[in-house]
Amino acid sequence: MGALDHERYCSEIVTQAKLLGKAVDGAEPGSAVPSCPDWNLERLMLHLGGEYRWAEQIVRTRDQVEICAAHADGAPEPTGQDPASLGTWLVEGAEGLADALRAAGPGVEVWNPIAGVPWNALSWARRMTHETLLHRADAEFTVGAEFTADPELAVDALDEWMLLCALPQLSQADPELRRLLGDGNTVHLHATDVPDELAAEWLVDLTGEAITWRRAHEKATVALRGSLTGLLLAAYLRKPLSDSDLEVFGDTELLRGWLERVTVWFR
Repeated sequence: MGALDHERYCSEIVTQAKLLGKAVDGAEPGSAVPSCPDWNLERLMLHLGGEYRWAEQIVRTRDQVEICAAHADGAPEPTGQDPASLGTWLVEGAEGLADALRAAGPGVEVWNPIAGVPWNALSWARRMTHETLLHRADAEFTVGAEFTADPELAVDALDEWMLLCALPQLSQADPELRRLLGDGNTVHLHATDVPDELAAEWLVDLTGEAITWRRAHEKATVALRGSLTGLLLAAYLRKPLSDSDLEVFGDTELLRGWLERVTVWFR
């Protein structure tokens, strides 16, 4: 369950939130977020800060029924926030969540809305780490900054993404995704700029009735090669496959169709 430990996840939630806040300091809250259509910076930060408070309440209370994020305590009004106050509010939410996760410990049973992932605080710590990481990318794209991610963190983010995208309920609920299964279809992702010990290669097997994946270097129907950060951004539909940082070998339409069908659930 994750290559990183619980404390690393807790620390990264706060670190990534602070980096996001620093990136948008002084930016116009109404600036459109190019990687999240119909969102602006203010909405992005309200969304993420609300997620922190929602998750914190679940972890702190051990409540195993869904708690509506819109009713999380401490959420500000949806528009017109002072940018500096909004940044402070975002980091306060991250710190509150990290404190609750630390107090709970990784193994404590906690309700999770995603069927198929462990019901524990560690799952929440991991999910909110990578949620923050990707929204930091969104914010940095908005202000024209260059996004980079720590290699260990990016590898773990892709591992978690693979886990989520292979959940059986996705293919069960999506006829278009089911049409990609069978016919010997496989997808290979290969990071080209990291040490071999990180083993930053993934093989997605679509040949059976369910999606499976493994870390492996194998021939596939289609391969996506590029920087580790580029692979992460492409997987989450933050970067087009035509980007100069990426190379596609094989069935591009299979790769594009697979990414679009699985990522829409966790974007």
